[in-house]
Amino acid sequence: MITFLWPLAFLLLPLPFVLRRFLKPADKGLGGALKVPFFANLSRDLGSRADRVSTSWWKLAAASLVWLLMVSALARPAYVGPDVPLPAKGRDIMMAIDLSGSMASQDFAVGGRPATRLDVVKDAADAFIDARKGDRIGLVLFSDRAYLQAPLTFDRQVVRNLLDQAEVGLTGQETAIGDAIAVSLKRLKDRPAEGRVLVLLTDGANNTGEMDPIRAAELAKKLGIRIYTIGVGGGPMAVDTPMGRQMVNPSSDLDEGALRKIAELTGGQYFRATDVKGLAEDYRSIDKLEPVGADPVHVRPEVALYFWPAGLALLVAALSVLVGTAPALIKNRSFIKGPAHKEA
Repeated sequence: MITFLWPLAFLLLPLPFVLRRFLKPADKGLGGALKVPFFANLSRDLGSRADRVSTSWWKLAAASLVWLLMVSALARPAYVGPDVPLPAKGRDIMMAIDLSGSMASQDFAVGGRPATRLDVVKDAADAFIDARKGDRIGLVLFSDRAYLQAPLTFDRQVVRNLLDQAEVGLTGQETAIGDAIAVSLKRLKDRPAEGRVLVLLTDGANNTGEMDPIRAAELAKKLGIRIYTIGVGGGPMAVDTPMGRQMVNPSSDLDEGALRKIAELTGGQYFRATDVKGLAEDYRSIDKLEPVGADPVHVRPEVALYFWPAGLALLVAALSVLVGTAPALIKNRSFIKGPAHKEA
């Protein structure tokens, strides 16, 4: 809606009438210092014209309209939008996603069809990111090495798009968990102490990289950064083999002990996801452990409109002066051109 931020300015509306009523009129007998040969005639014509026009209704209406517009501009008209809730406090959350070769394993099922671990992770992480309104989200992808894919940002849609574009093997085939933690800590360490979180997801064990995962977790503990770890992969299942029906464990490479210790050291929690529902539930659990600020701040965006009445006042004033002086100036154009010379 449109409102006036300084409505008391309208108390100035009767000011011109008060001044005209109580102040002494200006002395019209004062002369100028500039001598112009034809000034007397021009002054007489302009003066008589001004006297007649000053009593006309349109000049009074124009002056009143100009004053009304100027006071309206001073009252600061503005368009005020609806309330927009903003979270009072937000968290800084880095997400580290494993892209090693084993993430292409199809031991998950979506709609009765096999799905790779990475596809299921993308869907679950996408829902988690979408729910973190008001938080800064960053993305680290890792396998042989860890790479910062998205710095901490409020633009959750960009992070979701970058995660959706990730492919298995994009950064190699091995698993550098320690390096992923180190790269994430580098982005989190300079943020405010409250609300710094790392969510690390992997389906294997640390088998490459420069940083040991436990050493990286100890550094996170010193910095006060919580790490939530998620181990993904199907559980033991019976499959038919040439040797008969046997039990296999597609997640035999998963180092649950190390992931659990990383989480415990930093005050986080370890989750195990063996199916789609379990993975989605793990992300919802993290969402509850690190809730978005519950008390939002409501703001109402404002768009200033004062320049509209101010500009219109200037236009009306200019037109009023032009209409009032143009006839006299046209009538006295001979004075501007100069006197005519008679032929001998």
